[in-house]
Amino acid sequence: MTLAQIFKIVDPIGKKLERWTDASVNFVPNILIAVLVLIVFRFLASYISGLVSRLLGKASDNVAMVGLISALTRIAVVAAGFFISLGVLGLDKTVTSLLAGAGVLALAVGFAFQDLTTNFISGAFIAIQKPIAVGDTIETNGFSGKVKSIGLRSVKIDNQAGQIVELPSKDIFQKPILNFTHTGERRVTVDCCVSYHDDLEKVLGLTMDTVKALDFLSKTRSVEMNYTKFAESGVEFQIHFWIDQDKIGPGGAKSKAMIAIKNTFDANGVTIPFANKGQDVTVHMAQA
Repeated sequence: MTLAQIFKIVDPIGKKLERWTDASVNFVPNILIAVLVLIVFRFLASYISGLVSRLLGKASDNVAMVGLISALTRIAVVAAGFFISLGVLGLDKTVTSLLAGAGVLALAVGFAFQDLTTNFISGAFIAIQKPIAVGDTIETNGFSGKVKSIGLRSVKIDNQAGQIVELPSKDIFQKPILNFTHTGERRVTVDCCVSYHDDLEKVLGLTMDTVKALDFLSKTRSVEMNYTKFAESGVEFQIHFWIDQDKIGPGGAKSKAMIAIKNTFDANGVTIPFANKGQDVTVHMAQA
């Protein structure tokens, strides 16, 4: 093989290597800019997520929601920087492919973790709308008690019986909630019965006066009493009154009201009948 033939073979290779070298040298500034963009967006992500965390912390007491939104903000800013860096490097087709893949992945994850996603979204709405707060006494989904914590995935309730009930956020968000704390007041109902021998007008006056004298009643609500039924053993009635929950709970209020009513009936000869062994038996209290 002659020298001319060798040069004829080597020359194209050399020119290609030269073009590659020139392209690499020209590409170095793009690489440096891309790295700089990543660094800037990394610091920008930390600053923006911290700012979002502080602002949301003033608007919401839900630490879990604030942390999640802050983390998502950081990820979104870093991702934006990553895609811009790819664009600087001229990898536009790669950016398009990654975005398409991310969309498909998000759709698949959404279907796979549908309940979990629903709970997180419901938890976010609970944190924003604030239908309940930590410390509230509520009743929902067949459970009642005091709210211990509110997370994005679930709400924990102390049922006042030694157990903590954890309810999914979607059940709290989608179903009715009785909140006994918002107004600071709560209605208590006492059921009772008097014999047919008693004067119902007298019983009405005695019962109303007794309940109104209790020192834990709400000052903005009135006491209400209604006879409800002619039963076999006597005349049944209900008395409704509102309490200040800062002074006493509903259980204690009902108990004290029952004691006061019975003492008043004993002192005034009012009869509370009861059934025994299937027969209606009337017991007359001692006269005062």
